[in-house]
Amino acid sequence: MTAENVSREQSWNSPAIMHTAAMPMTLEQIVEETRQWPEDVIAEFVDRITLAKHGGLPAAREHAWGDVAQRRSAELDSGQAALVPGQEVSERIRRIVGR
Repeated sequence: MTAENVSREQSWNSPAIMHTAAMPMTLEQIVEETRQWPEDVIAEFVDRITLAKHGGLPAAREHAWGDVAQRRSAELDSGQAALVPGQEVSERIRRIVGR
């Protein structure tokens, strides 16, 4: 690999990303690289991929989801609701559907 086909980009809030013209990264390489990234950068990465692939929500729907998130957060903070681990939810679903 030569210097001409490799470039490095880095912004203040994201890790260095290698771009190669000759050889794109495999999915496994991407997963391995992102293991070192902070959680907030991973969240932004996933959001940006999702938006690029599927587009964004209409403004009214995005606003409504924000309202739902704030309401749910307040319910959790007040004790009106409790978080349930994903594995527990999956086990409940499997019991219900008989798997």
